[in-house]
Order: sequence, then structure tokens, then C-alpha cells
Amino acid sequence: MSYRCSVPNHPHPRVIAVVGPTAAGKSALSVALAQALGGEIVNADSMQLYRGMDIGTAKLSVSERGGVPHHLLDIWDVTVTASVAEYQKIARAAVDRIGTPILVGGSGLYLRAVLEDFEFPGTDPVIRAGLEAAWARGEPLFERLRRLDPDAAARILPSNGRRVVRALEVIELTGRPFTASLPSPTPVYESVQIGVDRDDLDARVDLRVDQMWAAGLVGEVAGLHGLRDGLTASRALGYQQALAQIDGVYTEAEAREATKRATRRFVRRQRKWFRRDPRIHWLDGASDTLLADALALAG
Repeated sequence: MSYRCSVPNHPHPRVIAVVGPTAAGKSALSVALAQALGGEIVNADSMQLYRGMDIGTAKLSVSERGGVPHHLLDIWDVTVTASVAEYQKIARAAVDRIGTPILVGGSGLYLRAVLEDFEFPGTDPVIRAGLEAAWARGEPLFERLRRLDPDAAARILPSNGRRVVRALEVIELTGRPFTASLPSPTPVYESVQIGVDRDDLDARVDLRVDQMWAAGLVGEVAGLHGLRDGLTASRALGYQQALAQIDGVYTEAEAREATKRATRRFVRRQRKWFRRDPRIHWLDGASDTLLADALALAG
């Protein structure tokens, strides 16, 4: 059974969400769904929000979009620190303008922020500045987070300074674990959530990383002015490792292998996040009937 909003005469459109781990085939399925249903795609991949970050995020080219309008790609400069609260506002505004919105991505918190009645804990500039300075000095903030909130640490990559800092900020502000501040799901939109996964994902991740380097990821990174100043963008998978290659910390082979390892870890975290949610209908991304199965769910 799909996840339905119980609010009568709901003023918002029905949302089809295509979710799941990296490299599972979400983008291709979403384009096919949009073409079949006359829909438009709203991006929920946090890294595809950044202008110029194309190769390393597997952002679809204009031709690969198949004539389907895509919203919320390339909206932030790489120097901007990502804000889920800001994304929530602009994503809901986009969804509300579309007749058949298809929300697509692997960033679980971003998806929840759109679909659910989700308010974010406040911020304190003094606490935030202190934590960011500690991160910049190389203090073991992730280990601190693991002690204070193991559940939050299990969901966050150790290299993701923005999210580590934010989790610790919320803990300090509220005196509670960061995960305790995440609300129980209350829908804002009537929706059906389609999960895409496949058994050969590790091999697909490795192939994608090799293709990223072959397509010129290092050149893309070198041309992204201000990337090093971006707390979020500079830590993105592939971009962090390409910067290390440019700096001589890694050889090309080491940078590629480090990206593969980090991406496989990220996939495991994504699976853990999404598989907890019983509202998601899971489909095999390798199935010959993937589109037909997704269309049946979409109704």
C-alpha cells in the first residue's frame, strides 16, 4: 500500500518519489516515468544542487533528460554551505507548481524535508563557529558524535564536516541526541515512494568512478573556483579525492580507489536509511520490467 496523506481536499499535488542508493538507476527510471506520465523532475540529490559539479555527481546531461523538465539543478555556487531548510522551501515551491512532480534522489534527509511536516532545530552562530573551527583544526569531532549519538554517527559519513558539525550543534543546543530531534513522519503531500536497488551495486559503483575519472573529473574539480572554500561541496564524494590528487596527496589510482571505498560505504548508509522506511516500495533496478512495475505503483 502506498503512503497516502489523510488530509481531505489536500491542496498539494501528488508526489512520486524515486529513492535509493547511489548508482542504482534512479535517474534513468525517473526520466522514463516522467515521459510516460507527463511529469517533471525535482532534484533531491544534495550535490546536484551545485553548479559545475556535473561529472562527479552523475548529473544527467540535457540530452539524457529526454526533454523532461528538471528543477533544482545547478542552483548553488560551490562556496555555499548546503542548508536542508533552504532546500525545503524551494523544493516545495517547485513541487507545488508541477502537475505531476517526481522527486528524485538519494539524500534521505532532503527527501523527508519535502514530503513530511519537518521543522528544523534552531542554530547558534557561536556554537556553530566553534565547532567549525574545531573541525578545521582536525579535532576528532566525528568520534565525539559517535560517543554522544551513535545513531546519528551511523547515518553520517565521517568526512562530512557540515553534517557532523550540525549534529553536534543540535546536541549542544537541545541537550538531546540529534536523532531525537527528527520528527515522526507526518505527510505534507500525498505520495508514493519507489525504491530502486540492485545486487550488482558495488560493481556499478566501481565502474561509475572509473568513468568519472575518464570523463575528466580532475579537470572539472580544478576549474571549480572556490571549491576548497565550500564546506559542503569540497567534501563531496569524488571531489574530495580529486582535490587530494591535485595536491599530490594521492596518485590517480589511489584517488580512484579511495572514492570507490567511500562510495561503497555511503551506499551502505543510504540502504540503512531507506530500508527502515516501510512506506517505500522496493524494485529491482536490473529488472526488465522495472518501468512497468514503477508505473503500476505510480497508479
